Amino acid sequence: MSVAKLTTYNFRNLSSVAIDLHPSLNFIIGDNGSGKSSLLEAIFFLGHGKSFRTSKVENLATYEMDNFVVSIKDINDLQLGLSKNLKSGVTLIKINGERHARLSELAKNIAVQIVTPESFKLFFGGPKERRRFVELGMFHVKHDFSNQGREFNRVLKQRNACIRNHLDRSTFDYWTELFCLLSEEVAQVRAQYIEDLISELPFWLAILLPNIADKVTVQYLQGWPQKKTLKAALLDSYEREQAFGYSIYGAHRFDVKFLIAKHDLESQLSRGQQKLFLLALTFAQAKLIGRVNRVKPILLIDDIGAELDINSRTSLSDAITKLDCQVIITAIEKGVLQPFLNNDNFIKEKCDENIKYHMFHVKHGGILPVNNSVMIE
Repeated sequence: MSVAKLTTYNFRNLSSVAIDLHPSLNFIIGDNGSGKSSLLEAIFFLGHGKSFRTSKVENLATYEMDNFVVSIKDINDLQLGLSKNLKSGVTLIKINGERHARLSELAKNIAVQIVTPESFKLFFGGPKERRRFVELGMFHVKHDFSNQGREFNRVLKQRNACIRNHLDRSTFDYWTELFCLLSEEVAQVRAQYIEDLISELPFWLAILLPNIADKVTVQYLQGWPQKKTLKAALLDSYEREQAFGYSIYGAHRFDVKFLIAKHDLESQLSRGQQKLFLLALTFAQAKLIGRVNRVKPILLIDDIGAELDINSRTSLSDAITKLDCQVIITAIEKGVLQPFLNNDNFIKEKCDENIKYHMFHVKHGGILPVNNSVMIE
């Protein structure tokens, strides 16, 4: 999917917005607090049903307003819309004017990935963000995984309830048996996805981080000791689980480690290099998503100048020419974008003869298009 038109109403600090986006590349420029990130947040919210900036949905409405609306139309005239009434708590989801009950119905039609100045820190800081990253890709690439994951989570909750409530051993053993079976099934599908991701990653590392591309290894941790069956690991940890009140091992505890010469990647790379690595991984995942027939991803990059010097931004502009998806980039200053605007490969490979990209200036929540021909100073 490529967003052709984005419309928002009462969303964050944005004025009522209706903008036409380029199918390949878009730049959003403005000062801090002007509304750049809010524009990305609106698209992200439509794709995920939540914000990447806050867990409180009431913060998404314009000050003193009790509702907001976000909608998009893609290049094939598919219309997706989501509105939220904060007073009633009602969320209205529409696809081509038809109401739907589940946010997942929206997500089937739009795959949004984002890299922010904070996301790479969270990603390398703990397994939670790495799990979320992998689950996003699997939702769009492994179409049966959504139902499989939902069933696994149901059984996990039942098993955890057995532990917390100290239910009789026969009930506990029943849910443990089912939990082990589903864990192994989920882990197998996930391992295949990770393998596909690893096979795609070197291409992007060669562009973005050529000095370390051949030194990176990726380790998939399934969620229980490799040398034990899950059933044996759970049996050994029975007393600990009773004390903690939850399942210590299982497919929900998986992780992905990124290593250079057996050392954690974050201890070996600078912050800028870490961000480039996450971008390479995001591009690899975007390629996997793009190969399925259902939807092409939309890539959001917030504050492109943060942590990246001009050489890194030049490498990034080269990488973007290899992507077959819509990219929306925010920046504080126009000068930060010169490596993109001056990239002959991008102009030749990605752009229409007359329109190379769309650029917008955001000020006090208002968004105005910038004429491409007068953009470069």
